[in-house]
Amino acid sequence: MGDPVEIVDHDPAWQTEFGAIGTALRGALGDVALRVDHVGSTSVPGLAAKPVIDIQISVRSLEPLAVYKAPLDRLGLVYRANNPELTKRYFREAPGSRRTHIHVRELGSFSQQLPLLFRDYLRAHPAAAAEFAQAKRRCANQFRNDRQQYVSAKDLFVWDILRRADTWAQKIGWRPGPSDA
Repeated sequence: MGDPVEIVDHDPAWQTEFGAIGTALRGALGDVALRVDHVGSTSVPGLAAKPVIDIQISVRSLEPLAVYKAPLDRLGLVYRANNPELTKRYFREAPGSRRTHIHVRELGSFSQQLPLLFRDYLRAHPAAAAEFAQAKRRCANQFRNDRQQYVSAKDLFVWDILRRADTWAQKIGWRPGPSDA
């Protein structure tokens, strides 16, 4: 069953925690990482979230894996080869470290752009972020002990926000800003 789904109020320390991890990733990966970005709910000021730091590393290509896996291994990160999402490679925190999800994606791909657009839209639209927080809390209350059901229920809200984010992106000519680390 795993840990229960817990949504907590935003913690400004999340940005600082990302900063330390992002700096370590940038140092280990150098030019291999074209971008290192804080993504997910902890990257949106004021947004309630599961207290997990999500980081996206953008690379030229997912292959060869060793180009970025070896430096991440040296940091103690754990590669999850059984990740079912074929558009990314997934790593977790070093044992005993702060809960962190590392998503490695190809620069410019749909799966790489999506979390950046989602984050930027929520940062620019606090009312949408508050609406999303309420939805996450409802889903967490309903599916506290079933993470997969929580994720499935939350996805309805995510895709609704992404439709709005796409309209916004077209209106303003959105492009990702500079890398976070």
